[in-house]
Amino acid sequence: MEVLSKPMTTSPADEHPAWSALEAHGRQVANLHLRELFADDPARGERMTAEGAGIYLDYSKNRITGETLKLLLQLAQESGVPARRDALFRGEKINVTENRAVLHVALRAPRDATILVDGKNVVPQVHAVLDKMADFSERVRGGAWKGYTGKRIRNVINIGIGGSDLGPVMAYEALRHYSERSMTFRFVSNVDATDFAEAVRDLDAAETLFIVSSKTFTTLETMTNAHTARDWFLGKAGGDEKKIAKHFAAVSTNTAAVAKFGIDTANMFEFWDWVGGRYSMDSAIGLSTMIAIGPENFRAMLDGFHEMDEHFRTAPLDHNLPVLLGVLGVWYTDFFGAQTVAVLPYEQYLKRFPAYLQQLTMESNGKSVTLQGKRVHYATGPVYFGEPGTNGQHSFYQLIHQGTHLIPCDFIAFNQSLNPIGRHHDMLLANVFAQAEALAFGKTAEQVRGEGTPEWLVPHRVFEGNRPSNTILVDRLTPASLGKLVALYEHSVFTQGVIWDINSFDQWGVELGKQLAQRIVPELESKEDPQLRHDSSTNALIRRYRMRRTKAE
Repeated sequence: MEVLSKPMTTSPADEHPAWSALEAHGRQVANLHLRELFADDPARGERMTAEGAGIYLDYSKNRITGETLKLLLQLAQESGVPARRDALFRGEKINVTENRAVLHVALRAPRDATILVDGKNVVPQVHAVLDKMADFSERVRGGAWKGYTGKRIRNVINIGIGGSDLGPVMAYEALRHYSERSMTFRFVSNVDATDFAEAVRDLDAAETLFIVSSKTFTTLETMTNAHTARDWFLGKAGGDEKKIAKHFAAVSTNTAAVAKFGIDTANMFEFWDWVGGRYSMDSAIGLSTMIAIGPENFRAMLDGFHEMDEHFRTAPLDHNLPVLLGVLGVWYTDFFGAQTVAVLPYEQYLKRFPAYLQQLTMESNGKSVTLQGKRVHYATGPVYFGEPGTNGQHSFYQLIHQGTHLIPCDFIAFNQSLNPIGRHHDMLLANVFAQAEALAFGKTAEQVRGEGTPEWLVPHRVFEGNRPSNTILVDRLTPASLGKLVALYEHSVFTQGVIWDINSFDQWGVELGKQLAQRIVPELESKEDPQLRHDSSTNALIRRYRMRRTKAE
Protein backbone atom coordinates (compact mmCIF):
# COMPACT_ATOMS: atom_id res chain seq x y z
CA MET A 1 0.00 0.00 0.00
CA GLU A 2 1.29 3.40 -0.93
CA VAL A 3 1.61 5.77 2.02
CA LEU A 4 1.51 9.43 1.13
CA SER A 5 3.90 11.69 2.99
CA LYS A 6 3.29 14.63 0.68
CA PRO A 7 0.42 15.74 -1.54
CA MET A 8 -0.46 13.69 -4.59
CA THR A 9 0.44 15.31 -7.87
CA THR A 10 -2.73 17.26 -8.47
CA SER A 11 -3.91 20.20 -10.53
CA PRO A 12 -6.06 23.15 -9.49
CA ALA A 13 -9.63 22.84 -10.71
CA ASP A 14 -9.37 25.62 -13.27
CA GLU A 15 -6.43 23.97 -15.07
CA HIS A 16 -8.49 21.05 -16.38
CA PRO A 17 -9.82 21.17 -19.97
CA ALA A 18 -13.34 20.51 -18.76
CA TRP A 19 -13.21 23.64 -16.58
CA SER A 20 -12.53 25.87 -19.59
CA ALA A 21 -15.22 24.06 -21.54
CA LEU A 22 -17.68 24.63 -18.68
CA GLU A 23 -16.85 28.34 -18.59
CA ALA A 24 -17.71 28.65 -22.28
CA HIS A 25 -20.75 26.42 -21.92
CA GLY A 26 -21.91 28.40 -18.90
CA ARG A 27 -22.04 31.56 -20.98
CA GLN A 28 -24.13 29.76 -23.59
CA VAL A 29 -26.74 28.44 -21.16
CA ALA A 30 -26.74 31.30 -18.65
CA ASN A 31 -30.04 32.70 -19.94
CA LEU A 32 -31.82 29.39 -20.48
CA HIS A 33 -34.91 29.13 -18.30
CA LEU A 34 -36.17 25.93 -16.75
CA ARG A 35 -39.54 26.64 -18.38
CA GLU A 36 -37.82 26.35 -21.76
CA LEU A 37 -35.78 23.29 -20.81
CA PHE A 38 -38.87 21.39 -19.69
CA ALA A 39 -40.93 22.55 -22.68
CA ASP A 40 -38.24 21.33 -25.09
CA ASP A 41 -37.87 17.98 -23.33
CA PRO A 42 -41.19 16.65 -21.97
CA ALA A 43 -39.46 13.57 -20.52
CA ARG A 44 -36.84 15.58 -18.65
CA GLY A 45 -38.48 14.98 -15.25
CA GLU A 46 -38.22 11.21 -15.68
CA ARG A 47 -34.85 11.19 -17.44
CA MET A 48 -32.82 13.40 -15.11
CA THR A 49 -33.17 11.16 -12.09
CA ALA A 50 -30.98 8.62 -10.36
CA GLU A 51 -31.56 6.03 -7.68
CA GLY A 52 -29.24 4.13 -5.41
CA ALA A 53 -29.21 2.58 -1.93
CA GLY A 54 -32.93 3.27 -1.62
CA ILE A 55 -32.60 7.01 -2.28
CA TYR A 56 -34.28 8.65 -5.27
CA LEU A 57 -32.77 11.86 -6.65
CA ASP A 58 -34.65 14.13 -9.05
CA TYR A 59 -32.14 16.64 -10.40
CA SER A 60 -34.21 17.71 -13.40
CA LYS A 61 -34.95 21.15 -11.90
CA ASN A 62 -31.34 22.22 -12.26
CA ARG A 63 -30.14 24.75 -14.80
CA ILE A 64 -28.32 22.16 -16.84
CA THR A 65 -28.50 20.42 -20.19
CA GLY A 66 -27.19 17.02 -21.16
CA GLU A 67 -23.99 18.75 -22.28
CA THR A 68 -23.63 20.45 -18.89
CA LEU A 69 -23.80 17.13 -17.10
CA LYS A 70 -21.36 15.54 -19.52
CA LEU A 71 -18.81 18.31 -18.93
CA LEU A 72 -19.29 18.23 -15.12
CA LEU A 73 -18.68 14.50 -15.04
CA GLN A 74 -15.67 14.99 -17.32
CA LEU A 75 -14.36 17.50 -14.78
CA ALA A 76 -14.82 14.95 -11.99
CA GLN A 77 -12.90 12.40 -14.05
CA GLU A 78 -10.10 14.81 -14.94
CA SER A 79 -9.84 15.92 -11.31
CA GLY A 80 -9.25 12.33 -10.26
CA VAL A 81 -12.42 11.70 -8.28
CA PRO A 82 -12.43 7.94 -9.01
CA ALA A 83 -8.73 7.57 -8.14
CA ARG A 84 -9.00 9.61 -4.96
CA ARG A 85 -12.13 7.72 -3.96
CA ASP A 86 -10.29 4.43 -4.38
CA ALA A 87 -7.35 5.77 -2.36
CA LEU A 88 -9.75 6.71 0.44
CA PHE A 89 -11.25 3.22 0.56
CA ARG A 90 -7.78 1.65 0.50
CA GLY A 91 -6.76 3.56 3.59
CA GLU A 92 -4.14 5.73 1.95
CA LYS A 93 -3.16 8.88 3.81
CA ILE A 94 -5.11 11.33 1.71
CA ASN A 95 -5.28 13.84 4.59
CA VAL A 96 -1.91 15.12 3.49
CA THR A 97 -1.48 18.02 5.92
CA GLU A 98 -1.81 15.68 8.90
CA ASN A 99 -0.43 12.56 7.16
CA ARG A 100 -3.51 10.53 8.08
CA ALA A 101 -5.82 8.07 6.45
CA VAL A 102 -9.47 9.11 6.14
CA LEU A 103 -11.45 6.04 7.03
CA HIS A 104 -14.91 6.86 8.28
CA VAL A 105 -15.96 4.16 5.80
CA ALA A 106 -14.20 1.61 8.05
CA LEU A 107 -16.55 2.52 10.91
CA ARG A 108 -19.43 0.85 9.09
CA ALA A 109 -17.59 -1.90 7.24
CA PRO A 110 -18.84 -5.47 7.83
CA ARG A 111 -16.87 -7.75 10.14
CA ASP A 112 -15.31 -9.72 7.30
CA ALA A 113 -13.99 -6.63 5.47
CA THR A 114 -10.30 -5.81 5.23
CA ILE A 115 -9.23 -2.15 5.33
CA LEU A 116 -5.54 -1.54 5.97
CA VAL A 117 -3.88 1.37 7.75
CA ASP A 118 -0.10 1.09 7.84
CA GLY A 119 -0.46 -2.56 6.88
CA LYS A 120 -2.90 -3.45 9.67
CA ASN A 121 -6.54 -4.36 9.21
CA VAL A 122 -8.53 -1.89 11.34
CA VAL A 123 -11.95 -3.53 10.91
CA PRO A 124 -11.51 -5.95 13.88
CA GLN A 125 -10.70 -2.95 16.14
CA VAL A 126 -13.84 -1.19 14.96
CA HIS A 127 -16.08 -4.14 15.73
CA ALA A 128 -14.41 -4.75 19.09
CA VAL A 129 -15.37 -1.21 20.11
CA LEU A 130 -18.88 -1.63 18.69
CA ASP A 131 -19.34 -4.84 20.70
CA LYS A 132 -18.12 -3.09 23.84
CA MET A 133 -20.51 -0.21 23.20
CA ALA A 134 -23.38 -2.64 22.68
CA ASP A 135 -22.71 -4.41 25.98
CA PHE A 136 -22.50 -1.09 27.85
CA SER A 137 -25.65 0.23 26.16
CA GLU A 138 -27.67 -2.86 26.99
CA ARG A 139 -26.67 -2.66 30.65
CA VAL A 140 -27.69 0.99 30.85
CA ARG A 141 -30.92 0.54 28.87
CA GLY A 142 -31.91 -2.60 30.77
CA GLY A 143 -31.26 -1.18 34.23
CA ALA A 144 -28.39 -3.52 35.10
CA TRP A 145 -26.09 -0.50 35.34
CA LYS A 146 -26.80 1.13 38.69
CA GLY A 147 -25.85 4.50 40.04
CA TYR A 148 -24.22 5.03 43.42
CA THR A 149 -27.52 4.73 45.31
CA GLY A 150 -28.62 1.60 43.47
CA LYS A 151 -31.05 3.47 41.23
CA ARG A 152 -31.01 2.74 37.52
CA ILE A 153 -29.78 5.35 35.04
CA ARG A 154 -32.62 7.38 33.55
CA ASN A 155 -30.72 10.41 32.24
CA VAL A 156 -27.81 10.47 29.80
CA ILE A 157 -25.90 13.69 29.09
CA ASN A 158 -23.39 13.76 26.24
CA ILE A 159 -20.63 16.33 26.75
CA GLY A 160 -18.71 17.20 23.59
CA ILE A 161 -18.36 19.88 20.96
CA GLY A 162 -18.20 20.01 17.17
CA GLY A 163 -18.41 16.52 15.74
CA SER A 164 -18.62 15.09 19.25
CA ASP A 165 -21.90 16.96 19.72
CA LEU A 166 -23.48 17.77 16.36
CA GLY A 167 -23.54 14.16 15.18
CA PRO A 168 -24.99 12.67 18.38
CA VAL A 169 -27.61 15.38 18.88
CA MET A 170 -28.67 15.25 15.22
CA ALA A 171 -28.92 11.45 15.31
CA TYR A 172 -30.87 11.49 18.56
CA GLU A 173 -33.39 13.99 17.22
CA ALA A 174 -33.60 12.23 13.86
CA LEU A 175 -34.20 8.82 15.45
CA ARG A 176 -36.22 9.92 18.45
CA HIS A 177 -39.09 7.78 17.12
CA TYR A 178 -36.91 4.72 17.86
CA SER A 179 -35.49 5.91 21.18
CA GLU A 180 -36.03 4.55 24.68
CA ARG A 181 -38.76 6.89 25.91
CA SER A 182 -38.30 6.05 29.59
CA MET A 183 -34.92 7.80 29.44
CA THR A 184 -33.94 11.45 29.03
CA PHE A 185 -31.09 12.42 26.68
CA ARG A 186 -29.45 15.82 26.70
CA PHE A 187 -26.39 17.34 25.06
CA VAL A 188 -23.97 19.91 26.43
CA SER A 189 -21.46 21.57 24.12
CA ASN A 190 -21.30 25.33 24.66
CA VAL A 191 -18.81 26.63 27.22
CA ASP A 192 -21.54 29.12 28.13
CA ALA A 193 -22.56 27.97 31.64
CA THR A 194 -26.22 28.25 30.66
CA ASP A 195 -25.92 25.19 28.46
CA PHE A 196 -24.83 23.01 31.38
CA ALA A 197 -27.12 24.62 33.94
CA GLU A 198 -30.23 24.04 31.85
CA ALA A 199 -29.22 20.47 31.00
CA VAL A 200 -29.05 19.36 34.65
CA ARG A 201 -31.58 21.71 36.26
CA ASP A 202 -34.30 19.10 36.84
CA LEU A 203 -32.19 15.92 37.01
CA ASP A 204 -31.39 13.57 39.87
CA ALA A 205 -27.63 13.02 39.98
CA ALA A 206 -28.17 9.49 41.27
CA GLU A 207 -29.93 8.63 37.99
CA THR A 208 -27.62 10.52 35.62
CA LEU A 209 -24.80 9.26 33.39
CA PHE A 210 -22.38 11.66 31.73
CA ILE A 211 -20.53 10.67 28.56
CA VAL A 212 -17.46 12.85 28.05
CA SER A 213 -16.44 12.81 24.38
CA SER A 214 -12.98 14.17 23.68
CA LYS A 215 -10.30 12.32 21.72
CA THR A 216 -7.43 13.94 23.64
CA PHE A 217 -9.42 14.67 26.80
CA THR A 218 -8.01 18.20 26.60
CA THR A 219 -10.58 20.05 24.43
CA LEU A 220 -11.14 23.35 26.26
CA GLU A 221 -14.93 23.57 26.05
CA THR A 222 -15.55 19.86 26.60
CA MET A 223 -13.25 19.53 29.57
CA THR A 224 -14.54 22.75 31.14
CA ASN A 225 -18.05 21.31 30.97
CA ALA A 226 -16.83 17.88 32.10
CA HIS A 227 -15.21 19.31 35.24
CA THR A 228 -18.34 21.34 35.93
CA ALA A 229 -20.36 18.13 35.61
CA ARG A 230 -17.93 16.41 37.96
CA ASP A 231 -18.28 19.20 40.53
CA TRP A 232 -22.07 19.20 40.18
CA PHE A 233 -22.22 15.45 40.68
CA LEU A 234 -19.88 15.45 43.67
CA GLY A 235 -21.92 18.24 45.22
CA LYS A 236 -24.99 15.99 45.01
CA ALA A 237 -23.13 12.81 46.00
CA GLY A 238 -21.49 14.06 49.18
CA GLY A 239 -18.08 14.66 47.63
CA ASP A 240 -17.17 10.97 47.38
CA GLU A 241 -14.94 10.68 44.29
CA LYS A 242 -15.31 6.89 44.24
CA LYS A 243 -18.88 7.38 43.07
CA ILE A 244 -17.74 9.10 39.85
CA ALA A 245 -17.03 5.79 38.13
CA LYS A 246 -20.71 4.84 38.26
CA HIS A 247 -21.85 8.05 36.60
CA PHE A 248 -19.22 8.91 33.98
CA ALA A 249 -17.99 7.22 30.82
CA ALA A 250 -15.47 8.52 28.29
CA VAL A 251 -14.98 8.44 24.55
CA SER A 252 -11.29 9.15 24.24
CA THR A 253 -7.82 7.82 23.53
CA ASN A 254 -6.11 9.44 26.55
CA THR A 255 -6.21 6.66 29.13
CA ALA A 256 -4.14 8.53 31.71
CA ALA A 257 -6.31 11.66 31.65
CA VAL A 258 -9.51 9.62 31.78
CA ALA A 259 -8.28 7.69 34.83
CA LYS A 260 -7.12 10.90 36.53
CA PHE A 261 -10.61 12.35 36.06
CA GLY A 262 -11.99 9.40 38.02
CA ILE A 263 -13.53 7.43 35.17
CA ASP A 264 -12.99 3.67 35.16
CA THR A 265 -11.00 3.04 31.98
CA ALA A 266 -13.11 -0.09 31.46
CA ASN A 267 -15.80 2.44 30.52
CA MET A 268 -13.57 4.29 28.05
CA PHE A 269 -14.39 3.81 24.38
CA GLU A 270 -11.73 4.27 21.74
CA PHE A 271 -11.65 5.86 18.33
CA TRP A 272 -8.76 6.62 16.04
CA ASP A 273 -6.86 9.46 14.40
CA TRP A 274 -8.13 8.34 10.99
CA VAL A 275 -11.63 9.39 12.09
CA GLY A 276 -12.27 13.12 11.71
CA GLY A 277 -14.60 14.67 14.26
CA ARG A 278 -17.27 15.63 11.73
CA TYR A 279 -17.18 12.08 10.35
CA SER A 280 -17.38 10.35 13.72
CA MET A 281 -21.08 9.98 14.59
CA ASP A 282 -20.94 6.27 13.74
CA SER A 283 -17.87 5.65 15.91
CA ALA A 284 -17.78 5.50 19.72
CA ILE A 285 -18.84 9.16 19.57
CA GLY A 286 -22.26 7.66 18.87
CA LEU A 287 -22.41 5.95 22.29
CA SER A 288 -25.29 8.17 23.42
CA THR A 289 -27.07 7.38 20.15
CA MET A 290 -26.68 3.65 20.74
CA ILE A 291 -28.00 3.94 24.30
CA ALA A 292 -30.98 5.90 22.97
CA ILE A 293 -31.98 3.65 20.07
CA GLY A 294 -30.36 0.35 21.04
CA PRO A 295 -27.52 -1.63 19.46
CA GLU A 296 -29.72 -3.27 16.83
CA ASN A 297 -30.94 0.05 15.46
CA PHE A 298 -27.43 1.51 15.68
CA ARG A 299 -26.08 -1.36 13.57
CA ALA A 300 -28.93 -0.82 11.11
CA MET A 301 -27.75 2.79 10.79
CA LEU A 302 -24.21 1.54 10.11
CA ASP A 303 -25.58 -0.80 7.45
CA GLY A 304 -27.23 2.20 5.79
CA PHE A 305 -23.95 4.10 5.81
CA HIS A 306 -22.20 1.10 4.27
CA GLU A 307 -24.82 0.68 1.56
CA MET A 308 -24.26 4.26 0.41
CA ASP A 309 -20.48 3.77 0.69
CA GLU A 310 -20.74 0.84 -1.70
CA HIS A 311 -22.95 2.81 -4.07
CA PHE A 312 -20.41 5.64 -4.12
CA ARG A 313 -17.53 3.21 -4.58
CA THR A 314 -19.03 1.19 -7.42
CA ALA A 315 -21.73 3.15 -9.29
CA PRO A 316 -20.82 4.80 -12.62
CA LEU A 317 -20.32 8.53 -12.25
CA ASP A 318 -23.45 9.39 -14.24
CA HIS A 319 -25.60 7.33 -11.85
CA ASN A 320 -23.62 8.02 -8.69
CA LEU A 321 -25.74 10.06 -6.26
CA PRO A 322 -22.91 11.68 -4.26
CA VAL A 323 -21.02 12.53 -7.47
CA LEU A 324 -24.11 14.04 -9.07
CA LEU A 325 -24.84 16.18 -6.00
CA GLY A 326 -21.19 17.14 -5.80
CA VAL A 327 -20.74 18.28 -9.40
CA LEU A 328 -24.03 20.18 -9.37
CA GLY A 329 -22.77 22.06 -6.33
CA VAL A 330 -19.55 22.93 -8.17
CA TRP A 331 -21.61 24.11 -11.16
CA TYR A 332 -23.47 26.72 -9.12
CA THR A 333 -20.59 27.73 -6.86
CA ASP A 334 -18.04 28.28 -9.60
CA PHE A 335 -20.00 29.04 -12.75
CA PHE A 336 -23.02 30.92 -11.37
CA GLY A 337 -21.43 32.62 -8.37
CA ALA A 338 -23.82 31.04 -5.87
CA GLN A 339 -22.48 31.43 -2.34
CA THR A 340 -25.05 29.47 -0.36
CA VAL A 341 -26.97 26.18 -0.43
CA ALA A 342 -30.27 25.58 1.38
CA VAL A 343 -30.92 22.10 2.77
CA LEU A 344 -34.63 21.75 3.45
CA PRO A 345 -35.76 18.54 5.15
CA TYR A 346 -39.53 18.10 5.15
CA GLU A 347 -39.37 15.95 8.26
CA GLN A 348 -39.50 17.42 11.75
CA TYR A 349 -37.24 14.71 13.13
CA LEU A 350 -34.48 16.09 10.87
CA LYS A 351 -34.60 19.53 12.47
CA ARG A 352 -30.90 19.36 13.37
CA PHE A 353 -29.79 17.93 10.03
CA PRO A 354 -28.96 21.31 8.42
CA ALA A 355 -26.84 22.27 11.46
CA TYR A 356 -25.03 18.95 11.22
CA LEU A 357 -24.37 19.52 7.51
CA GLN A 358 -22.99 22.98 8.24
CA GLN A 359 -20.01 21.45 10.00
CA LEU A 360 -19.67 18.57 7.54
CA THR A 361 -19.62 20.86 4.52
CA MET A 362 -18.07 24.12 5.73
CA GLU A 363 -15.38 22.68 7.98
CA SER A 364 -14.46 20.25 5.21
CA ASN A 365 -14.42 22.53 2.19
CA GLY A 366 -13.98 25.97 3.72
CA LYS A 367 -10.44 26.10 2.32
CA SER A 368 -8.58 28.61 0.17
CA VAL A 369 -5.35 26.77 -0.69
CA THR A 370 -4.79 23.71 -2.86
CA LEU A 371 -3.20 20.45 -1.78
CA GLN A 372 0.07 21.96 -3.01
CA GLY A 373 -0.39 24.94 -0.68
CA LYS A 374 -1.17 27.48 -3.40
CA ARG A 375 -3.98 30.01 -3.27
CA VAL A 376 -7.07 28.96 -5.21
CA HIS A 377 -8.37 31.21 -7.99
CA TYR A 378 -11.97 30.02 -7.76
CA ALA A 379 -14.71 29.70 -5.17
CA THR A 380 -14.76 26.66 -2.88
CA GLY A 381 -17.19 25.63 -0.12
CA PRO A 382 -20.44 27.61 -0.04
CA VAL A 383 -22.44 28.47 3.08
CA TYR A 384 -25.02 25.84 4.05
CA PHE A 385 -28.18 26.66 5.96
CA GLY A 386 -31.69 25.36 6.37
CA GLU A 387 -34.71 24.58 8.51
CA PRO A 388 -37.37 21.93 8.34
CA GLY A 389 -40.30 22.50 6.03
CA THR A 390 -42.85 23.90 6.33
CA ASN A 391 -41.37 26.23 8.97
CA GLY A 392 -38.75 27.63 6.60
CA GLN A 393 -41.45 28.59 4.10
CA HIS A 394 -42.64 31.23 6.56
CA SER A 395 -39.12 32.43 7.22
CA PHE A 396 -36.41 32.65 4.56
CA TYR A 397 -38.09 31.18 1.46
CA GLN A 398 -39.12 34.69 0.47
CA LEU A 399 -35.50 35.51 -0.27
CA ILE A 400 -34.99 32.26 -2.21
CA HIS A 401 -38.04 32.93 -4.39
CA GLN A 402 -37.79 36.68 -5.03
CA GLY A 403 -34.46 37.85 -3.65
CA THR A 404 -31.38 38.85 -5.61
CA HIS A 405 -29.29 35.81 -4.63
CA LEU A 406 -29.22 32.49 -6.43
CA ILE A 407 -29.62 29.81 -3.75
CA PRO A 408 -29.67 26.18 -4.92
CA CYS A 409 -31.90 24.03 -2.71
CA ASP A 410 -31.94 20.41 -1.64
CA PHE A 411 -35.42 19.25 -0.67
CA ILE A 412 -35.47 16.05 1.41
CA ALA A 413 -38.73 14.18 1.95
CA PHE A 414 -40.10 10.78 2.91
CA ASN A 415 -42.89 8.88 1.22
CA GLN A 416 -44.19 7.44 4.50
CA SER A 417 -44.77 9.26 7.77
CA LEU A 418 -43.63 7.87 11.10
CA ASN A 419 -46.65 9.58 12.65
CA PRO A 420 -49.54 9.22 10.18
CA ILE A 421 -52.27 11.56 11.38
CA GLY A 422 -55.09 12.59 9.09
CA ARG A 423 -54.03 14.68 6.09
CA HIS A 424 -50.78 15.94 7.57
CA HIS A 425 -48.34 13.96 5.45
CA ASP A 426 -50.12 14.61 2.16
CA MET A 427 -50.10 18.33 2.98
CA LEU A 428 -46.41 18.16 3.89
CA LEU A 429 -45.43 16.41 0.65
CA ALA A 430 -47.66 18.73 -1.38
CA ASN A 431 -45.58 21.60 -0.05
CA VAL A 432 -42.31 19.88 -1.02
CA PHE A 433 -43.43 19.38 -4.61
CA ALA A 434 -45.06 22.82 -4.82
CA GLN A 435 -42.01 24.68 -3.56
CA ALA A 436 -39.69 22.95 -6.02
CA GLU A 437 -42.16 23.65 -8.83
CA ALA A 438 -42.58 27.29 -7.85
CA LEU A 439 -38.82 27.83 -7.63
CA ALA A 440 -38.28 26.29 -11.05
CA PHE A 441 -41.10 27.82 -13.07
CA GLY A 442 -42.19 30.88 -11.12
CA LYS A 443 -45.06 33.04 -12.33
CA THR A 444 -44.85 35.45 -15.27
CA ALA A 445 -46.23 38.96 -15.42
CA GLU A 446 -48.81 37.73 -17.93
CA GLN A 447 -49.99 35.07 -15.51
CA VAL A 448 -50.22 37.61 -12.71
CA ARG A 449 -52.24 40.01 -14.90
CA GLY A 450 -54.49 37.12 -15.89
CA GLU A 451 -55.47 36.77 -12.24
CA GLY A 452 -56.87 40.32 -12.31
CA THR A 453 -53.98 41.88 -10.40
CA PRO A 454 -53.78 45.70 -10.65
CA GLU A 455 -50.90 46.77 -12.89
CA TRP A 456 -49.09 48.61 -10.12
CA LEU A 457 -49.00 45.37 -8.08
CA VAL A 458 -47.89 43.10 -10.91
CA PRO A 459 -44.07 43.47 -10.40
CA HIS A 460 -44.43 42.57 -6.74
CA ARG A 461 -46.25 39.34 -7.51
CA VAL A 462 -44.01 38.10 -10.32
CA PHE A 463 -41.81 35.08 -9.56
CA GLU A 464 -38.84 34.89 -11.91
CA GLY A 465 -38.40 31.17 -11.32
CA ASN A 466 -35.30 29.46 -12.72
CA ARG A 467 -34.21 28.80 -9.14
CA PRO A 468 -32.53 25.37 -9.09
CA SER A 469 -33.27 22.52 -6.73
CA ASN A 470 -32.77 18.81 -6.12
CA THR A 471 -35.49 16.65 -4.63
CA ILE A 472 -34.35 13.67 -2.56
CA LEU A 473 -37.03 11.11 -1.78
CA VAL A 474 -36.71 8.21 0.65
CA ASP A 475 -39.47 5.81 1.62
CA ARG A 476 -39.22 6.16 5.40
CA LEU A 477 -36.96 7.73 8.01
CA THR A 478 -35.27 4.75 9.64
CA PRO A 479 -31.86 4.27 11.23
CA ALA A 480 -30.67 2.79 7.93
CA SER A 481 -32.01 5.65 5.80
CA LEU A 482 -30.43 8.22 8.12
CA GLY A 483 -27.08 6.50 7.60
CA LYS A 484 -27.60 6.61 3.85
CA LEU A 485 -28.43 10.33 3.88
CA VAL A 486 -25.41 11.26 5.97
CA ALA A 487 -23.08 9.17 3.80
CA LEU A 488 -24.62 10.73 0.68
CA TYR A 489 -23.52 14.17 1.84
CA GLU A 490 -20.16 12.94 3.18
CA HIS A 491 -19.22 11.64 -0.25
CA SER A 492 -20.69 14.65 -2.04
CA VAL A 493 -18.41 16.85 0.06
CA PHE A 494 -15.48 14.58 -0.81
CA THR A 495 -16.27 14.82 -4.53
CA GLN A 496 -16.28 18.61 -4.41
CA GLY A 497 -13.06 18.72 -2.40
CA VAL A 498 -11.29 16.58 -4.98
CA ILE A 499 -12.50 18.77 -7.84
CA TRP A 500 -11.41 21.91 -6.00
CA ASP A 501 -8.04 20.27 -5.21
CA ILE A 502 -8.32 21.02 -1.50
CA ASN A 503 -7.96 18.91 1.64
CA SER A 504 -11.47 18.22 2.95
CA PHE A 505 -10.16 16.48 6.05
CA ASP A 506 -8.16 19.00 8.07
CA GLN A 507 -9.51 22.03 9.95
CA TRP A 508 -6.63 24.32 10.78
CA GLY A 509 -9.04 27.26 10.67
CA VAL A 510 -10.45 26.36 14.07
CA GLU A 511 -7.08 26.56 15.82
CA LEU A 512 -6.06 30.23 15.94
CA GLY A 513 -9.07 31.51 17.84
CA LYS A 514 -8.73 28.71 20.40
CA GLN A 515 -5.05 29.52 20.92
CA LEU A 516 -5.76 33.21 21.43
CA ALA A 517 -8.57 32.39 23.87
CA GLN A 518 -6.12 30.40 26.00
CA ARG A 519 -3.95 33.52 26.15
CA ILE A 520 -6.85 35.82 27.05
CA VAL A 521 -8.39 33.66 29.82
CA PRO A 522 -5.66 34.43 32.39
CA GLU A 523 -5.86 38.10 31.47
CA LEU A 524 -9.55 38.08 32.31
CA GLU A 525 -9.03 36.14 35.55
CA SER A 526 -5.99 38.07 36.82
CA LYS A 527 -6.45 39.81 40.18
CA GLU A 528 -4.13 42.60 39.06
CA ASP A 529 -4.52 44.64 35.91
CA PRO A 530 -2.73 42.58 33.25
CA GLN A 531 -0.23 43.93 30.78
CA LEU A 532 -2.23 43.73 27.56
CA ARG A 533 -0.42 43.35 24.27
CA HIS A 534 -3.31 42.87 21.84
CA ASP A 535 -4.64 45.36 19.31
CA SER A 536 -6.36 48.45 20.68
CA SER A 537 -9.85 47.03 20.13
CA THR A 538 -9.17 43.75 21.94
CA ASN A 539 -7.38 45.56 24.78
CA ALA A 540 -10.33 47.93 25.22
CA LEU A 541 -12.84 45.06 25.22
CA ILE A 542 -10.87 43.16 27.86
CA ARG A 543 -10.63 46.23 30.08
CA ARG A 544 -14.34 46.98 29.74
CA TYR A 545 -15.28 43.40 30.56
CA ARG A 546 -13.02 43.37 33.63
CA MET A 547 -14.57 46.62 34.80
CA ARG A 548 -18.19 45.69 34.16
CA ARG A 549 -18.46 41.98 34.91
CA THR A 550 -19.31 42.36 38.59
CA LYS A 551 -21.47 45.46 38.32
CA ALA A 552 -25.22 44.98 38.64
CA GLU A 553 -27.42 46.59 36.01
